[in-house]
Amino acid sequence: MSSGITAGIGLRPGTSEADIEACLTQALAAAGLPAGAVGRLATLASRFGEPGLAAIARTHDVELVAIPDEALAGFEAACATRSTRIAGLYGVGSVAEAAALAAAGPGAVLVQPRIATSRVTCALARSAEPDKNAL
Repeated sequence: MSSGITAGIGLRPGTSEADIEACLTQALAAAGLPAGAVGRLATLASRFGEPGLAAIARTHDVELVAIPDEALAGFEAACATRSTRIAGLYGVGSVAEAAALAAAGPGAVLVQPRIATSRVTCALARSAEPDKNAL
């Protein structure tokens, strides 16, 4: 069973696996979640082929989801942080937050607003999965 936590990742082209891992680790620690809590990674479709990001997905054995760049704007209201530069490029204040929410599915909740390093941003969202044990 996969985790209900999705890590949204924003990154500059050519970002190393180590830089992405460091930001992901910071976000998990800030949210009080264990290293294995992430069930999927999400990023812009235009960054999906980044080697460092693909390496992180393999290392953690998680799905990597591509969110169409134009789909991010629909999550602007749910974002907790805002970068004016990113808003001008993608129509949303945080690629990481919007990607996490989009990939986590309807009703997802942001559990960790974006953590930013020099080349990477990471945010965490929890899926609104129904409780299968509920009556």
